[in-house]
Amino acid sequence: MNTPALRELIQRAHRHEASNQQLSAQLSAQLERLHPAIRLPSTDTLGVLNRFVSAYIEQVPDVLDAAQQVAREAGIEAQIKPVLKIAEQFFMQPPALLTGLEGLDSLLDEAYLAHRLVEEVNDRYIAHLGQPLIPLDTTVANLIAHQLIGEPFANQLDEAVHHAVNGMLDEASFDQASVRAYRERLSDPHTEAAWKRWPCLSGQLGVELQLDEARAAG
Repeated sequence: MNTPALRELIQRAHRHEASNQQLSAQLSAQLERLHPAIRLPSTDTLGVLNRFVSAYIEQVPDVLDAAQQVAREAGIEAQIKPVLKIAEQFFMQPPALLTGLEGLDSLLDEAYLAHRLVEEVNDRYIAHLGQPLIPLDTTVANLIAHQLIGEPFANQLDEAVHHAVNGMLDEASFDQASVRAYRERLSDPHTEAAWKRWPCLSGQLGVELQLDEARAAG
């Protein structure tokens, strides 16, 4: 995994944003037409959205690093690494529909691809094995990101995710002996202990949790 390159890409995007404020302008224009399910505080609304997007983007390399470390320690790297490499590739070599874009506003699109890929693979592993591949729930964050990106473009990104996953995981993928062995490892104490060493991964998106609570309170 080349997560240092991902972090450098993110830092360059932050510098780009500091000089031109493209993301802030984009989010400001969306405030009046956000999906009603997204409830925001009455003060510093634009700041909350900006911090959410930054956290959502910055979480991607952290998740990839953590997942690779845990996979190695738990003996399941062969199952997890292909997922991580595709998520990394979305950042480093984004699909053609993202070509020519730069800055945090474009990295939101690429982070959405990476997070949605993990979510989609998790859904398939839950359906076949009863447990997720990577125990990190970004469903709420992804729904918010989908709305911020806007339709129909977010739907095009979802199609790119489906295409990538379909090419990687078919029904036969879950019939392999290695996958059956992996299912046994999922409930192994060593696997559980390894993941518990990263208790704050989902908590890093504090804005996501705040937004979710606000939605529930509404």
